[in-house]
Amino acid sequence: MPPLTSLIDIFKNSMDDTVVFDIETQNFFTDKNVGWDNFEALRISVVALYSYKKDKYYVFEEKELENALDFFEKSKTLVGFSINRYDVPVLNIYFQKIKPNSDLNLWLKERIDLLEEIENLCGQRISLSKLAEVNLGEKKERRGSEAVDLFWSGEIEELKKYCLKDVELTKKIYDLYLNNGKLIFPDKKTGKNLVLDFKNKNILMPTLF
Repeated sequence: MPPLTSLIDIFKNSMDDTVVFDIETQNFFTDKNVGWDNFEALRISVVALYSYKKDKYYVFEEKELENALDFFEKSKTLVGFSINRYDVPVLNIYFQKIKPNSDLNLWLKERIDLLEEIENLCGQRISLSKLAEVNLGEKKERRGSEAVDLFWSGEIEELKKYCLKDVELTKKIYDLYLNNGKLIFPDKKTGKNLVLDFKNKNILMPTLF
């Protein structure tokens, strides 16, 4: 039998993944019989994720969420865009129903919500598409509101593609955030691009980037 310290190391290493994820839902708060902040009433259509440990993208339909759960159980850090307001509460409810005896609680994970990081530093919000455009030179091909329509029109593969694209953009932005500690941000008040320096909690002019 391996030494106890080895078993502890194995356990720790099995839960050190960073997962970037995004969810899409079949309905929204404004729909009839849902209501604002009624997360229990929301139905997931797809979940897309990127695992840094496996260096691979995955996408799961609602009926496959038990397979997605394993990635979250083995993760240390969750990354996303506005995940604390939407994705985490919705997905956490699902996982607790799928595996009620599990210790998994997404709220207890280390979470990096890029939109919250931006809002906390500069006091402004921004869409993922605009943020990706100024930092990566690419943007989303569809609006978020189209995701529900794609599901109900049966365009599941297009929906998966859309959700995976969100994860891809979020992952690329997170890499910039992680490696450079800075992101370009278009100031709504002046129309000029600023640089958000997260490491030093400063807002800089682009020439200092």
